[in-house]
Amino acid sequence: MFSRLPRRFFITSTLSLAAGFFLSCSAFAASEKTLKLGIIPGPEEQLAIIAKDIAKTKGIDVQLVHFQDYNLPNEALVGKDIDANAIQHKPFLDAQIKTRGYKLTVLGNTWVEPLGYYSHKVPSIDKLPDGATIGIQNDTSNRGRALNLLEKHGLIGFKKDHPALPSLADIVDNPHHFKFIEMDAAQLARSLDDLSMSCINTNFVIAAGIDPKTVLIQEDRMNNPYANIIAVRQGEENLPEMKVLLESFHSDAVRKAMLDKFHGAILPAW
Repeated sequence: MFSRLPRRFFITSTLSLAAGFFLSCSAFAASEKTLKLGIIPGPEEQLAIIAKDIAKTKGIDVQLVHFQDYNLPNEALVGKDIDANAIQHKPFLDAQIKTRGYKLTVLGNTWVEPLGYYSHKVPSIDKLPDGATIGIQNDTSNRGRALNLLEKHGLIGFKKDHPALPSLADIVDNPHHFKFIEMDAAQLARSLDDLSMSCINTNFVIAAGIDPKTVLIQEDRMNNPYANIIAVRQGEENLPEMKVLLESFHSDAVRKAMLDKFHGAILPAW
């Protein structure tokens, strides 16, 4: 019976199907939303790429924008050069909002990376000599975390009513006469040959090929107040594309990669 249908019918039907296919593809491309996400190169980027791939299946094209300096992504977000960033924890964001007046907010948590001290010269924290030179971060929040960790282990003491994120000026008890060297967080892993020990963020520990198990002292992994976040401009946290972005970061694929690749050095914070 098919042989009796005119050849023109098959040509017309084929053309109609093809036209419908290309129209559907064009409609999908037109409806796809692009988001520029600020990220720091390293293990965090590896996880962001997985989230990016998941978002793509949901109609969101996430373009990763790389930064080397923690102080720049929030400025870029305020200036609308990017649409979100995943480079910081909430105390860092709060500090920048307070000092710079940024109109930014938290979209949601991503992961937690416990901060710790490492050394090429000292085998254990109880072997740290008097007068040791200690490298710490030069930004407000990470410097405060580094000092709080030393205070928790009884190595230094703070004045009464010190801020939650103390500075060197808040130290009133330094019985071992430690000398502190402040530098950019990204440079601390390179300082281990020159200093007694340095406080290094987990992402830089992994990027530098340092074994996380060699840490001398480290923040608690569970209930850590320094969970990393995705930051967005105020008023944009409820946009549908932002919800998809957060869901993509909270996916099982990102969780699995976190545990498989980094063996507990980076943990889910949702």
